[in-house]
Amino acid sequence: MTAHVIADDAEALTVAAALAEEFRAGASARDAERRLPHAEVDKLSASGLLAVTVPAAHGGADVSALTLAEIFRLLASADGSLAQIPQSHFVYVNVVRRQGTEEQRRFFFAEVLAGRRFGNAQSEAGTRHVQDIRTRLTPRPDGSYVLTGVKHYATGALFADWIPVLARAEDDELHVAYVPRDAPGLTVIDDWDGMGQRTTASGTVRLDAVPVPADRVLPHHLTFRGPQLHGAVAQLLHAAIDTGIAGGALAEAAAFVRTKSRPWFESGTETAAEDPLLIQRFGELALRVRASEALLREAARTVDAARTGLTDDSAAEASIAVAAAKAHAADTAVEVAGALFEVAGTRAALDSLNLHRHWRDARTHTLHDPARWKIQHIGRYVLNGTRPPRHGLL
Repeated sequence: MTAHVIADDAEALTVAAALAEEFRAGASARDAERRLPHAEVDKLSASGLLAVTVPAAHGGADVSALTLAEIFRLLASADGSLAQIPQSHFVYVNVVRRQGTEEQRRFFFAEVLAGRRFGNAQSEAGTRHVQDIRTRLTPRPDGSYVLTGVKHYATGALFADWIPVLARAEDDELHVAYVPRDAPGLTVIDDWDGMGQRTTASGTVRLDAVPVPADRVLPHHLTFRGPQLHGAVAQLLHAAIDTGIAGGALAEAAAFVRTKSRPWFESGTETAAEDPLLIQRFGELALRVRASEALLREAARTVDAARTGLTDDSAAEASIAVAAAKAHAADTAVEVAGALFEVAGTRAALDSLNLHRHWRDARTHTLHDPARWKIQHIGRYVLNGTRPPRHGLL
C-alpha cells in the first residue's frame, strides 16, 4: 500500500474537509444498509490523514492536537460512524510514540506513513469493570509471547492491518501487543449490532494462542507512571466526534426546515424558516453547538500547551479541559440530534429519510464513558485542587 504524505497542519485540514464532503453524500445510505465503509477507509489511508501525527523526525507532519481534533470534528459532521473508526488508530500511534523503542518507532511509523492502519482490541465484556483486563501475554522460552483472550467493541479491527491488543503479561502489568490482522489464531468477528454507529464494525476479536514476537510488545503501564496526555488525547478525539455529530445534525435540521417543513398555521408565516419560534429554537441549538466547538478548541490548545515541558500540573489542566469539552459535547450531541425532530416536524420521523441516524450515533457514542465522572473530576479539581487520576479515560 502507498499513501500520500501530508506536509503540515494546513494541508491536513484541507484534505479532511474535502474527504468529509465526499463522505457526507453516502453516509445515510451506508447507515441504512449497514454497508461497511471499506472504500472510504481506504481513501482515508491513501490521503495521508492517518499518518498526520507521525513525528517530524520520522517523516510525518506531527500536527497539533488542535488540528487533529478539527479533523475528527469535520469527519464526524459528515458520518458519525466513519469518524469513529480511526480513533483507536491515533491512540495506538501515540502509544508507539511514547513507549516504543527507537527500532519499534522506525518500523511502525514507516507502516503508518505507507497507509497501514491500526485497529484495536482493548475492551472486554463480562469483567468487573472496563479496566479489568484478563487477556494474557504468556512468555515463551525464546523470548516471544502467546496471546490469549476475547475482546469486544473492537472498533477498527475489521479494517486494520495491525491490531493493537491490550493484555496483561506475567507481571500482571498492562502491555500492548501489535498483531498483524492475518496472524494465526486471530479472528475478527463482524457481530456488532448497535443501534447507532452501525458501520464501525465494532465487533469481537478472538485470540487463540496468537504468537507475538518480543519486539511487537510495548509496556503500556509505563504510560501512567508519570504525567501523561494519553487519556487527554484519546478523549479529545471522542469530544470531537460528539461535537461533529451535533454540528452535522444541526446543519441537516436547518436544511430540512428550509426546504421541506411546513409552517405551523398559527405562525402567520409563509415558510417554516420564518417561524419566530423555530428561529428561537435554532438559535438555542446553535449556541449549544458553538459552545461545544469552543470548548473543543480550548481543550486542544491546552493539550498542545502541556506538551511543552509536561508536568503534573499541565497534564491535569489538559485532562480537565478535555473532560469539560467531552461532557458538554456529549450532552449537546444528544440534545441537538433529538431536537432535529422537534424543529423539522412529523415528516422528519419517516424511517426512509433516516434522519434518526444522528441521534442513534450520538446516543451510542456518548455511552463510551460516563460524563458524570468527568464532571466529578472537574468539581474536585476546581473546589479542592485535586488532580484527576492517571488513566486512559481522562
